[in-house]
Amino acid sequence: MISLDEAVVARLESHGARFEVLVDPDAAQAIKRGTFEGELEEVVAAEQVFDNASRGDRPTEEDLEEVFGTTDPMQIIPEVIKRGEIQITAEQRREMQERKRRQLITHISRNAVNPQMDDAPHPPERVEAALEEAGFRIDPLETVEAQIDEAVDALRPILPLRFDEMTVAVQIPAEDAGSAQARLREFGELIEEEWQTDGSWIGIITFPAGMQNEFYERVNEVSGGAAETRIISAEDEFDTR
Repeated sequence: MISLDEAVVARLESHGARFEVLVDPDAAQAIKRGTFEGELEEVVAAEQVFDNASRGDRPTEEDLEEVFGTTDPMQIIPEVIKRGEIQITAEQRREMQERKRRQLITHISRNAVNPQMDDAPHPPERVEAALEEAGFRIDPLETVEAQIDEAVDALRPILPLRFDEMTVAVQIPAEDAGSAQARLREFGELIEEEWQTDGSWIGIITFPAGMQNEFYERVNEVSGGAAETRIISAEDEFDTR
């Protein structure tokens, strides 16, 4: 269940009655699109249907039965969302827009590189400035994922972008291998690993190319700077023996 501060109102007016529910805005859009896969209990602020949510007033059971054929709130809530309208305040809109803007900037910065600068990552500040220059505006009622392609199209005339992955082989000395390998395998997709006879660990990890600086920072952090790394190209055949 979410807090009241996080929720927006979904409102349906039918048969002369009004029905309101309090729901997470992203979940509401997913329910409308038919793509919601979570638990409804986790994305509502109240397992109730209201006549006026701000006052806590509730519709009559007769109205619920007439419009929805049931008085069960958990069956009615998705119907209100699907058939009704999402009501958000100006403050909620600003907060949602800013949150999704930051998420979009983070996604592009972590996944895209600059092909004109030896595939160096774009810092978040550069992506943010380019979005401002392009005049791109986030839709607060749409998912970040659905807006990525449009944002990238707006950025390309301003910012050279390429979305790519990189694969790096890492060898961690025996004294740090136990804890270090656990933290590195969380970073991306572990393609291959092997423990050496001297107790050191070798792993091959694939991750978005824009995250390479973060990756090397983590490698240095977990190994005290003693790890060895090598970028693996598509032509490489990495042998851990």
